[in-house]
Amino acid sequence: MPRLVCGCNSFLGYSHISHARDKHIRELFDKPAKMANVVEVFARRGCNAFLSGPSEFTYQAIAEVQQRTGIQMLWMATPGASNLDEWKRAVDQCRAWGVTFCLPHQSVTDPRLDRLASRLTPELIEFLACIRQAGMIPGLSTHTPESIVFTDNTPDADVATCLQPYNAAGFYCQVETDWLGWIIRNAKRPITVIKPLPPTGLTFVWNTIRECDMVAIGTMSVYEAEEDIELSMSILDRRAADIQLQVTRSKETLIPRNAAPNAEGGT
Repeated sequence: MPRLVCGCNSFLGYSHISHARDKHIRELFDKPAKMANVVEVFARRGCNAFLSGPSEFTYQAIAEVQQRTGIQMLWMATPGASNLDEWKRAVDQCRAWGVTFCLPHQSVTDPRLDRLASRLTPELIEFLACIRQAGMIPGLSTHTPESIVFTDNTPDADVATCLQPYNAAGFYCQVETDWLGWIIRNAKRPITVIKPLPPTGLTFVWNTIRECDMVAIGTMSVYEAEEDIELSMSILDRRAADIQLQVTRSKETLIPRNAAPNAEGGT
C-alpha cells in the first residue's frame, strides 16, 4: 500500500468552494479517459491507490489506467447507504467493480457513533462485517475525530484504516489541529488523512503523522500530480523539492539579474 493516495474531488467536481467551481471541474473531466490521464501519473510513480466514491465513471477510469500501465490499482471506495439492505447492494457492486478497500462514507459512519458509550454502534459493526464477508478490506470514512477514538474502543470493529480530514488550515477539522494530530499519532491503526491542501499543507501533514499513516490528495492535471508527488517525496527525503517556483511580475525584484529561481531558491 503506497503512503500517497490519489484522491477524487478534483475530478468529480467537489471543490468545497462554489457550485460554479464544481461545474467547471465536471466539464474538465467529462470523460473517464481524462481522469485516467492524471491517475496514470500516480500509478507510474508507485502511488497505485485511488480513493473515491464508487461509480461506473470511476470504475472505467481505473480500468483504463490498469490497461495502459499494467499496474493493479488499489481502489479505496466510500459507498453510502441509509439502511442495511441498501448497504448490502452497495457492497455487492463494489465487489463486482474490484474494490480493494470498502469504507462507509462519512454520511454513513458519523451518524452511527454511540457517543454515550464512546464506541461504534452495532449497526455500523454489521456494515463492516458485510464488507469482510464480500472479500474486501473494511475501513471507515469520517469527518468526526471521535470515530478514530471510538473505533479503538470497539474491539469487535473490523477496521483497517480511517479516513480523516487533516490540514494546516483546520479545514473540515472539527477540533484544533494539534488535538487532531495527537489523535492520529495515537490511533491503534493507520490513518489516511484527506484534504491536505498543498504545498505548505503537505509539509504540515507529512511531518505530523506516523510512518504507517497515509495521505490522499486530489489533483486537477498531470502537472499537479507530478508536482505533488515530488513535493511529498522531497519532504519525506528531507531535501529541497525539484520544482519551479511561480514567477509573476510582482516577484521580479526578488530574482537576481540573469537568474531564475529553482526549488532551492538558487540559480
